[in-house]
Amino acid sequence: MAGDEEVDLEGLRLLLLDQRAALIQEGDAEFEPNKVDPAARPDDDAQPLNEMNQVIASKRNKQRVVRLEHIEQALERLEREPDEFGYCADCEEPIKPGRLRVMPWALRCVKCEEKRNPRVSSRRRNLLDYD
Repeated sequence: MAGDEEVDLEGLRLLLLDQRAALIQEGDAEFEPNKVDPAARPDDDAQPLNEMNQVIASKRNKQRVVRLEHIEQALERLEREPDEFGYCADCEEPIKPGRLRVMPWALRCVKCEEKRNPRVSSRRRNLLDYD
């Protein structure tokens, strides 16, 4: 693997299992449905806040599902092809162990991920990167 530092596949498997368990235990973010009681006087200030909270909870739930899918796929890859795990899907070079410790489900090295998704890059190249 990358440099002198070897990737601990068993450690990554345990990390993935721990992250999966934490996401499952966390469960979906709950939100209060809009009030539809016709007898109650509508609160014009509460409705937009409630809708915003619903959007936030919905986005968190979607991100949680995506993360769980990534973790499940990584566990399958680790089980099916342990010798290939930790290598970039694009350039086939080893993914740095530090990246795998942070994102054990990573499919690509940082360089290839930045090529694929340049706006996700951690480096700001110009003012328009944040439009």
